[in-house]
This record gives sequence, C-alpha cells and structure tokens, in this order.
Amino acid sequence: MPALDMRGLRDALGRFATGVTIITGCAPDGRALGLTVNSFSALSLAPPLVSWSLRLESRALPGFLAAGHFAVNVLAAEQQLLGARFARRCNDGFAGIAHRRGAGGCPVISGSLASFECRTSRSIEAGDHMLFVGEVLNFESVVGAPLLFFAGRLAPPASIGLA
Repeated sequence: MPALDMRGLRDALGRFATGVTIITGCAPDGRALGLTVNSFSALSLAPPLVSWSLRLESRALPGFLAAGHFAVNVLAAEQQLLGARFARRCNDGFAGIAHRRGAGGCPVISGSLASFECRTSRSIEAGDHMLFVGEVLNFESVVGAPLLFFAGRLAPPASIGLA
C-alpha cells in the first residue's frame, strides 16, 4: 500500500466542519487549565459519556491526566477571539474571562452555547493522541450560533457559507 500524503490527508480532514470547544480542567495544584479543541464528540447517552483528544506532545497533557475532571465549553460564534486565545500555546489563562468553577474545580465559561462538566472515566492512548472519555455530571445549554472550525480556521457559520 502506498504511503499517504499527510498534507493531503490533513487538508481532506479539514473539509469536515466541527464545532469548537475550550476544554478546561483544574490541576492538582489548583491551577486552571484550558485549551481550544475541536475533537469533542458525544459518545453515549446511557451512561452519559463524551470524548475528546489531546496530542501526546501537549504540555497540558500531564495536568489533564491528573485532574480527574474536565469541562467542555462549546463556543458561540461571537467567542472567536476566545477560541483563538486558548489555541495559542502561551495564553494568559482565565484573566478577564467570566467563568465559574464547576465539578472538580473546572472553569465553566460564561456565554458558551453549552457546557458539560465531566468526571474522567478513562484515558486511552490512540496513535499520537490521548483520548479522554468523561461521564457527564452536569450540563447547561442555550440557543445560538456556533463557532466552527473549517479548512484550518475558526469562523462563524456565515463567514464560511454555512449560515
């Protein structure tokens, strides 16, 4: 079988529009963790499970593995700057961001379309990523337009012709 064109594969995967989330946690030392992720997925309703993945090379991995809980904050279209902020390796954390502490001390970001407070039920190494599976303990949602990730960029639906 011929080797895959990895750039082409990445471009093809980018044709799948996904929602954008900020996954948050609380490290054992109390430090708030947060990063932008588009690999979030519903996994099961009974029991209520969700999943997301993080590169094994991420500096945030040890903190999320030790946290025991995580929160998924599904971003609204108007939260594009927030999504970009937490996509950078060096962000200034939660300074100036309206949030409350949820299950396990995880930040739950105000203004999100939905949030899911979860207990980590397992983490599974899969290729170059760690897959986190969490049991949903609490959730909230509102109606609104989502922020999307499409063709390598964050965008509200109208800006990529999906309104």
